[in-house]
Amino acid sequence: MRKLLPLIGTPSGSHPGGRSAMTCRFRCGDACFHEVPNTSSNAYVGDVVSDALSRRSMMRAAAAVTVVAAGAGTVGLAGAPEAQAAPVAGKGGQGHGHGHGTRKPKGARGLRFTPVAPNTADAVTVPEGYDQDVVIRWGEPILRGAPAFDPENQTAEAQAGQFGYNVDFLALLPLEGERGRQLLVANHEYTDEVLMFRGYDSDNPTREQVEIGWAAHGLGVVVVEEDRRSGRLTPVTRHHLNRRLTATSEFRLSGPVAGSGLVRTSADPTGRKVLGTLNNCAGGTTPWGTTLHGEENFNQYFANGGRATDKRYGIGTGATERKWERFDKRFDLAQEPNEAHRFGYVVELDPYDPDSVPRKRTALGRFKHEGATVRLTHDGRPVVYSGDDERFDYLYKFVGSKRMRHGNSRSAREHNLTLLDEGTLYVARITGDSPAIEIDGTGKLPKDGEFDGSGQWIPLATATAKGAVSHVDGMTAEEVFVFTRLAGDKAGATKMDRPEDVEPNPVTGKVYVALTNNSNRGVGAHPKADEANPRNANKHGHVLELTERWNRPESTKFAWSLFLVAGDPQDPATYFAGFPKDSVSPISCPDNVAFDDHGNLWISTDGAALGSHDGLFGVATRGDRRGELKQFLTVPKGAETCGPIVQDRRVLVAVQHPGEVDGASAENPGSTWPDGPGTYPRPAVVAVWRTDGRDIGV
Repeated sequence: MRKLLPLIGTPSGSHPGGRSAMTCRFRCGDACFHEVPNTSSNAYVGDVVSDALSRRSMMRAAAAVTVVAAGAGTVGLAGAPEAQAAPVAGKGGQGHGHGHGTRKPKGARGLRFTPVAPNTADAVTVPEGYDQDVVIRWGEPILRGAPAFDPENQTAEAQAGQFGYNVDFLALLPLEGERGRQLLVANHEYTDEVLMFRGYDSDNPTREQVEIGWAAHGLGVVVVEEDRRSGRLTPVTRHHLNRRLTATSEFRLSGPVAGSGLVRTSADPTGRKVLGTLNNCAGGTTPWGTTLHGEENFNQYFANGGRATDKRYGIGTGATERKWERFDKRFDLAQEPNEAHRFGYVVELDPYDPDSVPRKRTALGRFKHEGATVRLTHDGRPVVYSGDDERFDYLYKFVGSKRMRHGNSRSAREHNLTLLDEGTLYVARITGDSPAIEIDGTGKLPKDGEFDGSGQWIPLATATAKGAVSHVDGMTAEEVFVFTRLAGDKAGATKMDRPEDVEPNPVTGKVYVALTNNSNRGVGAHPKADEANPRNANKHGHVLELTERWNRPESTKFAWSLFLVAGDPQDPATYFAGFPKDSVSPISCPDNVAFDDHGNLWISTDGAALGSHDGLFGVATRGDRRGELKQFLTVPKGAETCGPIVQDRRVLVAVQHPGEVDGASAENPGSTWPDGPGTYPRPAVVAVWRTDGRDIGV
């Protein structure tokens, strides 16, 4: 049996999960401290999934211990205010495990590594036998003419040619004709000006600081070259495909909302041209070679909202945190009331064409898109899944009506760039299969011993080449696509606990939904637990597994079951797909997810509420090890784990907002990662690989 370590104590504080006040302030505009935007009477997923958890847990076992054994180079955490990670080595001072155990770790294929113990080290900690390196940092020049990063003398012009801030989504795409090179595509979600600028005055930012913030948002494309002797990736600066798209770059509205009176402004009377993309969170890649980028917490950038529709999207009635409205009237809804209607979409980018104008796909609806992932129907039509990352909001999918064309001809590419403009947008209604009386919110399992049920995709609107049709009474099609949250309210969608990344398993076809947390569930007048969400005051989150009817993504019916209920395995309310809980890692606040070629689910966390740092976890989804969850890495102090990519011989993660802890500033940094003492903490992308050159986890 593995040696087990006690869990670090849960931190105190009123912020949801393990997030700092600073993270809440800059990333989502303190969304969790504002009134919940969804005041509809729709069923709550928490009410659907409540008790079943602990049923299975209790049936499964005796006293569960908290944490799986750590690999070599990690010490126990009991009583330690900060656990030490593996010895520091390698570029940038990242910690990494040394040593090669005599026994090969057991696990599902792809997950045969010794788990990293929970810790609070200011480093990226990886398993024994693995190494790591920073691929690219905030501020590194990627465009021709861009200067080297100088945080003491930064300018907006320089930042526009440099890698942006706070990466969330990552994609690595093949680059034909350039051996050993790939195309790295990144979302730059948001900026934290307090950590970026010395002497920053949040009440009186300067124009230069604001314009640097604009330039640090958006998207980035950079060619990277691999070291064939290791897993390192090195940026190829000034490559002709390298690109930065910022808050002032040109984007195009496409689909049923393009040209609508709801999106026209004084600067764009046509309602088709938008400057910028904001708060891009997770995303996806398409089978036709483009990338998708979800605009998430866009509401926080707009001041002086006063309409009911503004309130439903969480737009405040006063000034914003960043005060951008002082420098561009489009961020002041008192002057430009329609500008906010031009954000909150999925953006499609063609990274192989540096001259292309990215398009905001309005047929996929407007809400806080955590991401957008694509699966094709049997006849080649795209299906896109997306969650609305808000407490008590909904799960959506779009089913396209046009078939993808194969090949790289110009006509095929032009056709495929229209696929996401026509089709039907749906929202999920989820039902448990146990009597309501058996779901009391205490964690007691229903009599059938299962957390499961059925679901239905409710059509909201259909877009065609000839126009769009609403399926929601009292709303036009344009209103459905612009005010999609209100359409979901009217359709009776099921309220979820912050639905974040949604990914179909490429091996089994099952769809996995990360639900990060919801501390408001069952509190006061808020809805209580139901059979589709496990707990009241849900601070650790859970993962649902959906099976489309006949395993066809275009189906309007599905079955669901509880796959994972996060938290300390010692807590009887946790559940790991039935796997023994004394052999799993603790996990809190699942966020981004990805799959490897073996069909294992990889989960990155955001705001872990168990006292340890956020990390990346792998879990088997099938076979006799289904539910065996193992921690692969942890990230530095104040950081979040984002954008996981799991290739055969390399894992990539984005280390977002290192040092973003309460009280931190540019003068008083909360982290020294990645470059050591005396430097600014810098969000960065990290690659991890096996030191023996073999495949990950085999």
